Amino acid sequence: MNTPVAPAMVGTASRSAQSTRQVLRVVLWALIIVAAFVILRSLPISAGLDLLQRKVTAFGPWGPIIFGVAYFLAAVLFVPGSALTLAAGAIFGIPGGFATVSIASTAAAGTSFLIARYLARDKVRALADSNRTFGAIDRAIAQGGWRIIALLRLSPAVPFSLGNYLYGLTPVKFWPYVIASWIAMMPGSFLYVYLGFVGRTAAGAASSAAPAGRNVWQYVLLAAGLLATVAVSVYVTRLARKALKETALTKPAASNEETQAPAAKPAARARSLVGLGAVAALAVGLAACAHIAKPRLAGLFGPPKATLTEAYADTTATGTFDHSALDRVLKTHVRDGGFVDYAALAGDSAQLDAYIASLANATPDGLSRDERLALLINAYNAFTLRLILDHAPVASIRDIPAEKRWKAVRWNLAGTLYSLDQIEHEQIRPRFAEPRVHFALVCAAVGCPPLRQGAYVGSRIQEQLTDQAAYVHASPRWLRLDTKAGELRLTALYDWFAGDFLQQAPTVAAFAARSSPELMTLIKSGREPRVTFLDYDWTLNSIENAARATAP
Repeated sequence: MNTPVAPAMVGTASRSAQSTRQVLRVVLWALIIVAAFVILRSLPISAGLDLLQRKVTAFGPWGPIIFGVAYFLAAVLFVPGSALTLAAGAIFGIPGGFATVSIASTAAAGTSFLIARYLARDKVRALADSNRTFGAIDRAIAQGGWRIIALLRLSPAVPFSLGNYLYGLTPVKFWPYVIASWIAMMPGSFLYVYLGFVGRTAAGAASSAAPAGRNVWQYVLLAAGLLATVAVSVYVTRLARKALKETALTKPAASNEETQAPAAKPAARARSLVGLGAVAALAVGLAACAHIAKPRLAGLFGPPKATLTEAYADTTATGTFDHSALDRVLKTHVRDGGFVDYAALAGDSAQLDAYIASLANATPDGLSRDERLALLINAYNAFTLRLILDHAPVASIRDIPAEKRWKAVRWNLAGTLYSLDQIEHEQIRPRFAEPRVHFALVCAAVGCPPLRQGAYVGSRIQEQLTDQAAYVHASPRWLRLDTKAGELRLTALYDWFAGDFLQQAPTVAAFAARSSPELMTLIKSGREPRVTFLDYDWTLNSIENAARATAP
């Protein structure tokens, strides 16, 4: 005899299962959010924004126009525009970013509308038939015209790009549609632009829109402005949603879940939960990979950022380090222009190897600030020479496998193994407020600064760095100035390490002018030039390639 199950027991079991599903959903969403945070923390977002800004601003006044055209094309081609809107705020600041996005998004909305109405009506109609809310939207717009368009922009029922095409099938007229869209999209555009600007500022990115040196109250005002913007956006969206409830838009066809048989609902919920679990598992996996690969990802968009500080300015140490062995190597094997006779050096490397061996026994704690800097620069350059010899013959340092090049932890300095990247980005840049080191560290390429015919010495390093910077800025290999056209072409070092130079000068051109009298005269006359960057020549800096030094 079958015992009937009491309805109360069934209801309790159902509520328990529903509660379990809700808990699982919360846990899975939490995992996705945490994973997304880890991924974002692992990616060099700030460096990527720096790179994007430099590429865009290199076009001068055309930069916002080119960005706007890219935004327009993305919207017309169904590419989500949220990331581009955030980027506009990060790159151009609030006024410039908002104007660029507002114009581009309105132009895209109008163009897509016209395409749907006159050029591709049948194809767009097929899209509309597959969208279950479009029938209600069409009825609502027939009743309310441009007012419904404005409400839909404030509280979108369909994605932006799709809506642009679907609205072309409705009875609304073109200009009321465009004007309503333009005005109603402003709150959302402003919010995303503001978010991009605040995010860039919080990341400490170097840009004219978010300069370094903000005090605490400026950040408080930025945060207050963000909260106010979010509050207004949420309030306006709720008003729009409330107004839409009073239109025909509240009467769409029943949802799939509503029309399902009761027995099918648990299965649908289970499938939804499994799908969410798969997304969470993928997100966690990607986060783990991103965290493990974080050191490699740091160089994805160029060198890591650094805050230049003087870590050894107050040291009273008076010790020195003997660089005479390296000095003899450089005087013997380096030619004018910084070109190296690698063949001769390979057959006479005993002094270079002796110097490198001595670096393992260095005692930096006993050295003054300038002696430390000389030690690190000389060590970097000596290790680079040895690297080229170890892999000779090579046409470029980049012919050496990546894992054996700048990231290889193999160089013994003061009893600790470092990579070349660690020496530059961890031992030098964050510990010396001296951007001129970028004209002293040599990467064995024609495009990099020249090796001096002698070692750096602590007692003369300021004089040597000044002389080195003057040499670099006087050569067309690294600086080309057209005073009539107002154009300045700089070594790509100014592109890659812009953040370092901007910590000591308002623009990279202003920093370069410190070592270029002609450029300084031009800037003082009020004619700061437009800056672009020279292609970096990675060909080996061997004497066989010395002819490249005179190339135009």
